[in-house]
Amino acid sequence: MRVVITARDAVLLGKVAEEIRGSGGTVLELAGDLREQNLAAELVARAVDAFGRLDVVVNNAGATKRGLFQELSEADWQDGFALKFFGAVRLIRAAWPHLKTSQGSVVSIAGIGGRTPGAEFTIGGSVNAALLSLTKALADQGVADGIQVNAINPGRIKTERLIKRVGALAAERGLATAEAEREMISAAGVTRFGEPEEIAHLVAYLVSPQGRFFQGSLIDIDGGETKSF
Repeated sequence: MRVVITARDAVLLGKVAEEIRGSGGTVLELAGDLREQNLAAELVARAVDAFGRLDVVVNNAGATKRGLFQELSEADWQDGFALKFFGAVRLIRAAWPHLKTSQGSVVSIAGIGGRTPGAEFTIGGSVNAALLSLTKALADQGVADGIQVNAINPGRIKTERLIKRVGALAAERGLATAEAEREMISAAGVTRFGEPEEIAHLVAYLVSPQGRFFQGSLIDIDGGETKSF
């Protein structure tokens, strides 16, 4: 495995890079913020310079601010789109010529809020919906250019962000952490939280030869939380 990774947190980025090296992979890390207009092009250039080609782009940046519509500022909205949506736009645009050469793949990590928006997830739902629409549009172009383009919609995945939400619920309701977790799981209509590795395995399958017929697919992986078609 040969990858280029980026994140705003240089310390966390370094830890991930060491894990990749420890598993036998080759990794270049570049700390930065995809809201910066030049970072996407630099990431692509570094990948091509180091490895001679680019096969896969995974868009997995962006946590948007939660809150009711009237509580969210113009800056909150701008920030939500700047990182997750426009960061993906810039990265895909920079990578597209190289992916056309390699007949490569794009996988964008969106979220089920793009299909089933809620009152406290107005920014996130809007950004995810835009990313899903972009995926469909680029998949259409990808048929002609030989580039595979898909998106994944995770549900409640046990990341640090979700763990913090569980902790906040526990504090607000005076519950034990395990009880707050069970309550959140029950409210979602699922049996458990997902694991980050389950998302990673799906990405790996999509970009493998066995997953090549997926094109323009918007795949929910949420334990059954999404009930719509």
